[in-house]
Amino acid sequence: MVKILYIVRSLALDGGVERIITEKMNYLANRLGYDVSVITCFQINELQKNTFYLSEKVKQINLQIPFHTQYKYKYPKRLWIKWELNKQLKKTIQQTIQKFNPDIIIALSYFYADFICSIPCHAVKIIESHEARDHTLSTRNHTEKYSLLKYFYLKLYRLIYLRRTERLADVIVTLTKGDAKLWKKARRVEIIPNFSTMKILGISTLREKRVIAVGRLVWQKGFDRLVKAWTIVNKKHPDWQLAIFGSGPMEDDLRKQIHQANLQNVKIHPFTHDISQEYYKSSIYALSSHFEGLPLVLIEAMRHGLPCVAFNCKFGASDVIINNQCGFIIDDGDIDTFAIRICQLIESDELRKKISIGALKHSKSYDVERVMETWNFLFKELCRNRKQN
Repeated sequence: MVKILYIVRSLALDGGVERIITEKMNYLANRLGYDVSVITCFQINELQKNTFYLSEKVKQINLQIPFHTQYKYKYPKRLWIKWELNKQLKKTIQQTIQKFNPDIIIALSYFYADFICSIPCHAVKIIESHEARDHTLSTRNHTEKYSLLKYFYLKLYRLIYLRRTERLADVIVTLTKGDAKLWKKARRVEIIPNFSTMKILGISTLREKRVIAVGRLVWQKGFDRLVKAWTIVNKKHPDWQLAIFGSGPMEDDLRKQIHQANLQNVKIHPFTHDISQEYYKSSIYALSSHFEGLPLVLIEAMRHGLPCVAFNCKFGASDVIINNQCGFIIDDGDIDTFAIRICQLIESDELRKKISIGALKHSKSYDVERVMETWNFLFKELCRNRKQN
């Protein structure tokens, strides 16, 4: 039996990556019969539970490296503690890999990918890129202001990290064609999109006067841009609601922005496992991200028959949405046009129905069976080639 080992930060987070990785492991173990294990590096057993259901057939190893303890100390001692914890983490990962002796190791592009690929073992090493390469470890992902010295250090570290990963990884798997082009120096690049196994409670009737957006409340998701667009929509359609589902560090700033704009019809709701019900009770989906890997929320929304409006960020939205057929792709940052397209969908029942039909049809491209068969084919090929060599 082929042994697959995933290495991730934690499965206690409520992000799209954590959800798709968990669902993928479940499918590999339950449906395709692989021996699947996962190392979670920062998850503490007694304090943090998995956010999404993980099959009993998947073995989970929590390394429980207490990275949070570094914040008890001031600089420069914090740097020393962080260095010691990093050393402990790398040693423990290497020991765990040697113990499990997997055939395939899968890690994420933004989490110790270069180190994991450098560990000597017979396993094929696959790195999944869940965001565009240009945004992997990029300072653009943060609102934090850096000193000039730290800025150049981070730029150099990132450059070395990415080149090492490309040189050492057996395969880089991207979600989109655009991202695949950015990993052009890698030894091998494959494109395999995400899927959704969400149980669909029903197809939207498109009669509810509600636009929905889902995601972590972080800069990447651009919810501040969505609120700006909604100030335009609100002037024409104050009877419609905007429902944002998620939590994160930008929640207070977003609530302040909503309050200052006096938007009584915008609500921020906490993360929920019953998000299918919320899609079903909506009529339009809005994606305002600055960048994505492949936005799972778009696929989920389309499976509920929701017309989608999305910025043409790097990358993913234009891979999922066929413009004018199952949604609208807007030039990145064009808030006025974003608002106009939402208004057009609000004002035309016929347009909503037409785009909804296209969304339902195109969403079948991301069925779990189709996507996982591509993964299955890749695993078999890699293992066969490794035996021959």
